[in-house]
Amino acid sequence: MLERLLRIIEKLIPKRLYRFLQPAYHYALALMGAVIYRFPSRRLTVIFITGTKGKSSTAEILNGILEASGTKTALLGTIRFKIGDKSTRNLRKMTIPGRFFVQKFLRDAVTAGCTHAIIEMTSEGAKQFRHLFIDFDALIFTNLAPEHIESHGSYEAYRDAKLSIAYALATSRKPQRRMIANTDDKEAEKFLSIPRVNPIPFSLNDAKDLVVDEGHVVFSFRGTRIESMLGGKFNVYNMLGAATCAEALGISLGAIARGIADTKSIAGRMEHIDAGQSFPVIVDYAHTPDSLLAIYAAFQGHQNICVLGNTGGGRDKWKRRVMGALAEENCSEIILTNEDPYDEDPRNIVNEMADGMKKIKPHIILDRREAIAHAISLAKKYNKPALLITGKGTDPFIMGPNGTRLPWDDRRVAEEELRKVSGA
Repeated sequence: MLERLLRIIEKLIPKRLYRFLQPAYHYALALMGAVIYRFPSRRLTVIFITGTKGKSSTAEILNGILEASGTKTALLGTIRFKIGDKSTRNLRKMTIPGRFFVQKFLRDAVTAGCTHAIIEMTSEGAKQFRHLFIDFDALIFTNLAPEHIESHGSYEAYRDAKLSIAYALATSRKPQRRMIANTDDKEAEKFLSIPRVNPIPFSLNDAKDLVVDEGHVVFSFRGTRIESMLGGKFNVYNMLGAATCAEALGISLGAIARGIADTKSIAGRMEHIDAGQSFPVIVDYAHTPDSLLAIYAAFQGHQNICVLGNTGGGRDKWKRRVMGALAEENCSEIILTNEDPYDEDPRNIVNEMADGMKKIKPHIILDRREAIAHAISLAKKYNKPALLITGKGTDPFIMGPNGTRLPWDDRRVAEEELRKVSGA
């Protein structure tokens, strides 16, 4: 309701005045939400997770570790909202909803007897002060890559929005404030040098004797064997971030190993779709060049059949040709399709992606279901195919013009189309 009112006000007043008033509006809402729900974060151990990639997977792995230690948890993120044993899919098309929602969520977690809450925090959420008046105990920084440049104005402004979360940690009322950061990322030092926090670095070097493939990971962490069915090197980083945070919170290495092992899959994050087919079918949220390349790298030994669009019409247009070029380098077949065009012509989006390809002519099929079905039909051409459907993950809608929403689920559609072929 408040967001709808804000959009109306935005149309009625001059843009310069609107931008001037916006921070005060967001600050007031954040304070009101905390007051109404009686500052619930003060009664919980709260962990924020931020970064460009890996937030959802890190959150799910950390949740698994905490549960393995006997901890009752709450989890708020892109994939789902969970309090104790109750979990609902996030259908809001945003990682972190409004301030009142978040504060009520934390209050409900306290009422349900949870002791720990895990929250994914985005740059857009920070820009709108959705982290304010939440006293948190730890922040995990996963990595940073260019994204949301149109919204923030520059990469530096995007980075600074993320850094504002770390500065908020420094002002938290919690007595122990832990900053966990991936030092293999060039921006980590900025997060670790925030004053009045305990800096805790991690890197790939912490995964000793690492063996990794598309569906299995083994390594040693602090002398304890870690084994997981979450494949890909990028997932090792997610495990290390979660494990390092858990260790800092006093969780035993045994519980860390059990929690990682028990997290056998993560919805929409390199999720294997099994409908009895003889080749891997993967659904993944990858929507940046780095994350797309990480998925392709996990399936280097296959002939990749790749279905992709480019998340968000009207934004981050720079990455369209880049992602098209990456697909050309790593895929045997490329199907460009509709993703979230918003008010932009979806054909313009895929044409710009096609402009990044010089050697392979992509299949352009704007109907996403038809695109997935066609990709499945192409698998029979290859000896070792892998179908990689990227960009949506668990996203519940395809966003169209004037705020229209088409209910959607890549995982369900892929399974339905696979069953049509198998006759199951």
